[in-house]
Amino acid sequence: MLAGNTAYVIPGDYESIATTNLSSSASSITFSSIPATYEHLQVRAIMRLGGSDYLTTTFNSSTAVTARHRLNADGSTVSAGGGSGTGQDFGPYPTNSNAANIFGVLILDIFDYKNTNKYKTYRFFNGFELNGSGQIYLQSTTAATTNAITSIEFATYSGTGFVANTHFALYGIRSA
Repeated sequence: MLAGNTAYVIPGDYESIATTNLSSSASSITFSSIPATYEHLQVRAIMRLGGSDYLTTTFNSSTAVTARHRLNADGSTVSAGGGSGTGQDFGPYPTNSNAANIFGVLILDIFDYKNTNKYKTYRFFNGFELNGSGQIYLQSTTAATTNAITSIEFATYSGTGFVANTHFALYGIRSA
């Protein structure tokens, strides 16, 4: 069951909408023309950034004000926090300065993405392992927009971009 919802989600309820596999570096990845035929969306990604940076996302080209809380750990320290601002940073990922085979993961759930009567709520889990010194994040965010989400752009905060073999997949989730 998705948090905050009464409907169960069965694995067959996930339907692939779009997939991007990079064969070379790219500055951003965009899913556009997202159909309004699902209850929720999920993005799954395996990525590596071009330099020391953070992943960012923009819905419908908007940097709506967000409120968030997070829990993160790095192998020896656990911390929590919250805040607000515009846009969304999805905490650190491996870069070209890490071993060549190290990639990070992201699972992003976007709830009620087409509902125009309430703010958008999403949560994500991301992390990577660096031989005992990796990172793991769990965060929940509310974006102050009631617009239906029709496009999602992923980029990096400082513009370092994504390296080859980065993979993003967008899924629609149907409710039972």
